[in-house]
Amino acid sequence: MNASSPATPPPMSWRYCGNQIKLWRTRAGVSREALAQEAGYSIESLRSMEAGRRKPSVHMLQVADDMCGAKGILAAGEQYLKPEKYPHFAEDFMRYEVAAIVHSSYENQLIPGLLQTEETVRSLLHAHWPPMDDETVEERVAARLQRQELLKTQTKSFNFLIEEHVLRRPIGSIDQQRRQLLHLLASGKPRHIAVQVVPDTGAHPGLNGPFVLLETPEHDRLAYEEGQSMGLLSSEPDKVNQLCQRHEMILRKALTPEASAEFISKLAEEL
Repeated sequence: MNASSPATPPPMSWRYCGNQIKLWRTRAGVSREALAQEAGYSIESLRSMEAGRRKPSVHMLQVADDMCGAKGILAAGEQYLKPEKYPHFAEDFMRYEVAAIVHSSYENQLIPGLLQTEETVRSLLHAHWPPMDDETVEERVAARLQRQELLKTQTKSFNFLIEEHVLRRPIGSIDQQRRQLLHLLASGKPRHIAVQVVPDTGAHPGLNGPFVLLETPEHDRLAYEEGQSMGLLSSEPDKVNQLCQRHEMILRKALTPEASAEFISKLAEEL
């Protein structure tokens, strides 16, 4: 599906490329009807592309380039229409995450992205609303799996606190859930990675939402919180200290890494 959601503004790249098609078409004296027919699209589809409501296709850019004599200028817009690897609001966090030497997170909704299997990633992206086109899904899957390469850096420290009910919630089939649990077990074996389960034993300060704490090589601390359609990366001391304190309080309720591994292993066996 290429059309953007009414609640979400179309990407600037769609609007820019669409406007360029319209400007070149008008300058060359090519009617919308003629261009649409040559490209094999309806007039309304072309109108939506020119208005930026619909992603201009590579084919449309190439046909418009030829008909309007743009000499490759319109066709070059293809590189700007490639899907973003991450939601735009998470890009700053992703940059800092790469450089961070300590990564501590708490999750009460989903398996952390760094620990998801490809099956889990695909299930979550396929459930996204508004629906993503196949190209965007593949780009996001590849980006998340590439991001997991960070876990191989033994000079970085990772701590994952995951609520018990997250582990019990099936994402995909039972077999997929079992493979996800076994993947968690394998991920927690290296000495620089700790996966800890937070038992469902009542209220605690983390239930308001997930968060991630990062420590930079300069020992600055950052906090990141993400919601349905927004993310907030903060270096403000009071905010970061508050979330660090919450993390410590949640950590007191968590099982040890060894006990967590036994718990996860038992869950996998019960499936």
